[in-house]
Amino acid sequence: MSDVREQALNAKMAAPELALLRRNEKDMILEAMAQALLRDARVILQANANDLQAAQQRGTSKAMMDRLRLTEERIAGMAEGMRKVARLEDPTSQSLAGWQRPNGLRIEKRRVPLGVVGIIYEARPNVTADAVALCVKSGNACVLRGGSEAIHSNIAIIQSIVTAGEACGLPKGAVQLIADTSRASSMELMQLNGIVDVLIPRGGAGLIRSVVENASVPVIETGVGNCHIYVDASADLEMAAAIVVNAKCSRPSVCNAAEKLLVHEAIAPVFLPKVNAMLRAKEVTLRGSEQACAIDAQMEPAKEADWETEYNDLILSVKTVANLDEALAHIARYTTHHSEAIVTESIENAERFLNEVDAAAVYVNASTRFTDGEEFGFGAEIGISTQKLHARGPMGLNELTSMKYVVRGNGQIR
Repeated sequence: MSDVREQALNAKMAAPELALLRRNEKDMILEAMAQALLRDARVILQANANDLQAAQQRGTSKAMMDRLRLTEERIAGMAEGMRKVARLEDPTSQSLAGWQRPNGLRIEKRRVPLGVVGIIYEARPNVTADAVALCVKSGNACVLRGGSEAIHSNIAIIQSIVTAGEACGLPKGAVQLIADTSRASSMELMQLNGIVDVLIPRGGAGLIRSVVENASVPVIETGVGNCHIYVDASADLEMAAAIVVNAKCSRPSVCNAAEKLLVHEAIAPVFLPKVNAMLRAKEVTLRGSEQACAIDAQMEPAKEADWETEYNDLILSVKTVANLDEALAHIARYTTHHSEAIVTESIENAERFLNEVDAAAVYVNASTRFTDGEEFGFGAEIGISTQKLHARGPMGLNELTSMKYVVRGNGQIR
């Protein structure tokens, strides 16, 4: 038996026991894990330094290095994220509805764990802690398969939190990390029907496409974010500039960062020089449509591939549009259905944008960077689902559950 299959089977054996834990028991486990992260921060940071050194030798981009890097502050944030999840309501204790049929049957609709959640992800070691916290609180066992670039960090995090969790009642085997980062291990995980109940990929377009195309286990597609901001003719230009700079520059390597800027041609001659100067000060490379380059000749000409690309880097493509209709048509053609935003003072245009754009999160006068489980009040997220079944948008605790109908009778037959 392969190691991957054995680890997944161990998770499956632990899942029923984990599902029966009461809220206070799960919260104690999460608190112990949070304390362990803080206690073991030095060990985790040393492991992360090994990953960063290897990434630098490979010539990894600055944005991806940021994605990989841990600091004491980020580890403290991971610990606080676990505590936030612990403070949330236990989704598996919820009765969603109840009713009685004319024949006397009493029917109740309950949330229940999915079972064994497999997660394949890249680069960001904080995902390891977030995934464990959400799975434990929702009563799911988990099998984690991180990328090679963060393997030392992931191993150190798992050793810390699993040891602490098991000392407080976490069922042995409920949290598994696959140390083999070869393509073969991920392919095997994708095929474990009957053992893994659902698979969630988190990473770039290549990873997500590979999982969607090769998995026989049910998949929740997440992550790719070719996110647009449209600055309308009526926009407050100071607000618009601040939103664009934040959405592009605050964390360019993440999926909710803006990748495309659409600007109404009526304000483009005034707005583009202003916002482009602010972006260049943040070391952003700008690629423009023909009309945008005519306004700002320092921009590189954009190619067709640019409009389709999620850069995950300090690169932004810029296009002028004649009106809202053209902006909506451009977004409809190139969206990955993640996060799209309009900056406008027009209530009519705002409502049209909200109603007509097909994305998991649609914004008026706010940065796309808010598409995040913690920012939405979920404590953390397992990923941003860009599909429509069975979850969409930031996936928190509720999205890691299914339903069960509990039916009570007194001898009814049909």
